Amino acid sequence: MDRMSRTNPRASVHRTVEWVDTDASGHQHNSAIIRWVESAEAELFLRTLKLPDYFPSVPRIHQEIHFKKKLWFGQQITATVGISKLGRTSMTYAFEIHGHPHDGQDGGLAAFGTVTVAHVPPGSAKAQPWPAAVVDAVTSTEGTGI
Repeated sequence: MDRMSRTNPRASVHRTVEWVDTDASGHQHNSAIIRWVESAEAELFLRTLKLPDYFPSVPRIHQEIHFKKKLWFGQQITATVGISKLGRTSMTYAFEIHGHPHDGQDGGLAAFGTVTVAHVPPGSAKAQPWPAAVVDAVTSTEGTGI
């Protein structure tokens, strides 16, 4: 089941599971998932949507990860992030991490989940409405299949 709308903005990155990404048994450490998600988030907001001011103002307020398969040292992965909800002061994006076939093992969905961020501009102590540039960038690409 696709957890991300194919009509909302999305972006992917491709990585190799490095030794530093693994635990003592050679499969991914749980923290590697969120690092790959954040790389895809940067791809989406900096390079696809061209919103360089997004990052200094988006603390995470919730994240949820469901682990489905192990990913192994040397395995290729694809991390995809897609915006699933834009609220007045928050945004939720869904993500999926897929492993590619490796050492005789099938690939497939390894992890999925959501991350919710709030817009808290520098100098503010609480969430504020999204700037028009963010709303425009996110909503103008709907329907393009990014």
